[in-house]
Amino acid sequence: MTTHADEPRPGDRTPHPPTTRPLALVTGVGRTVGIGAGIARRLAASGWDIAFTHWTPYDDRMSWGAEPGATEAIARSLAERGAASTAIEADLADPDSPAHVFDEAERRMGGAGAGAGTGVTALVMCHCESVDSGLLDTTLESFDRHFAVNARATWLLIREFGRRFTAPPGTGRIISLTSDHTVGNLPYGASKGALDRITLAAAHELSHLGVTANVINPGPVDTGWMSEGDRENAVRHTPLGRLGTPQDTAHLVDFLCSGEGQWINGQLLKSNGGLG
Repeated sequence: MTTHADEPRPGDRTPHPPTTRPLALVTGVGRTVGIGAGIARRLAASGWDIAFTHWTPYDDRMSWGAEPGATEAIARSLAERGAASTAIEADLADPDSPAHVFDEAERRMGGAGAGAGTGVTALVMCHCESVDSGLLDTTLESFDRHFAVNARATWLLIREFGRRFTAPPGTGRIISLTSDHTVGNLPYGASKGALDRITLAAAHELSHLGVTANVINPGPVDTGWMSEGDRENAVRHTPLGRLGTPQDTAHLVDFLCSGEGQWINGQLLKSNGGLG
C-alpha cells in the first residue's frame, strides 16, 4: 500500500476535539493556487472544518512541480478562517487509499472514528490525473492510471462516504469536478466522463441517506498549466472575457454545500462563464 499520512503536526497525534462545525473532506489540495485549495478556503470561511488530501509525487512529475510548504500554508489559511484542518498525503491510484483517507480524517478530526457520531458530511473531489495524450500516443499504463485515479478512486471515495454517513438526512453533500476536454487529452477526458456517471448515480443510490450528489465543470481555470496561447484562446471564446478562477468554482461548491443548495441534486453544472 503506497498511501501514507503526513508526519503529524502539533495537535495531530490525538484527534481534534469534536466541534459543532461539520467536516468536509476535500481531495486534490496540494497547491495554494489550485481549485481544491480555493474550495477548502471558501468552505472554511463558511463554517466547515477541513480534511484535505494531496499527493506530492504527482506534482513532482508535472511541469509546474511540487510547491514546497504548500500544505502548511493552506492549513494556516484555513485556521485564519476559523477551521480546524488536517492534511493527508494519499496516492489515490492505490485502491486502499479511500478507506485510509476516511480513517485518518475521522481519527484526526474527532469524527465518527473518535465517537463524535457524524464524521465527514461533505465529500468534494478535486483530485485528478491529467497527462496530455491522444488516441494514437496514449500508453496502456497512462490510460489505466487515469481511470484508477479519476474514476475508480471517485467510486471508492463515494462508496466509503455512503457506508460511513450518519449525519441527519439532508445534510450530506457529494461534489466532483469534471472536464469535457477529450481531444488530445483522451485518458483524462474519458476517465472524467466515467467520474460524471459514478457521481450522478450517487444522487439516486444514496437517496435513502438524504445525500445530494452533483458534478461541476469549471471550464478552463489557469492554475499554472496553461500556455499563453491557451489563455488567449479561452478568453476569446468566453463571453465574459476572462478566465475562470478557483474562487468562481469555490462559490458554487459553497452554495451546493449550504442548506440553500439542497434542492440541487443529480446535476452536471457548468460554471465556465458561458464558454462556447
